[in-house]
Amino acid sequence: MIKLIESSRIYQQVYRGLKPQTGEIVVAEDIIKLTTPLTDEDVESLKAGDRVSITGVIYSARDAAHKRLVELIEKGEELPINIKGQIIYFMGPSPAKPGHAIGSAGPTTSYRMDAYSPTLHQHGLKGTIGKGARGPEVVEAMKKYKGVYFTATGGAAALISKSIKKAEIVAYEDLGAEAIRRLEVEDFRCIVAQDCHGGNYYEIGVEQYRRA
Repeated sequence: MIKLIESSRIYQQVYRGLKPQTGEIVVAEDIIKLTTPLTDEDVESLKAGDRVSITGVIYSARDAAHKRLVELIEKGEELPINIKGQIIYFMGPSPAKPGHAIGSAGPTTSYRMDAYSPTLHQHGLKGTIGKGARGPEVVEAMKKYKGVYFTATGGAAALISKSIKKAEIVAYEDLGAEAIRRLEVEDFRCIVAQDCHGGNYYEIGVEQYRRA
């Protein structure tokens, strides 16, 4: 089943441009380069299975922070961050070592955010990054509001952290690791897992596995 081979498959797809020994990441020609914030056109151009390299500002947040954001929206109050055109990475980092911008920064399982993502997409959020497939309500919201879901592999948490050049808490500091962080990223590697056209990389992977 795809769930058993998901991490190794994604790791190989995302990091096959990695130079051995040095750990230096080289952007291959078939990787799509994205710069935040994203536009509707950016999102519409992406298809499930595309390999991407993200540069710019993204935000990290998990379920506790998502709950607070949605509560503010429901009350008609201003959000502590501007989510329009933005990407939220489902991640709560470990403490940073001296000289590092952030600690281990692997993705959180995405279904925990499924109850909140449709509302955020409705209010301008363009992308999310996590692991595991999204539910049907999120899929429909991505189709309606032009959103995209990227997947990163938890097995590459150390490599992911190297792509994060700066990290600072910008909201909900009381949540600790789950506080919202503003991340400046460079060559952050992902795969388009589910696109705004209904394409699903996980289903594609299952079909490829069955044919192999």
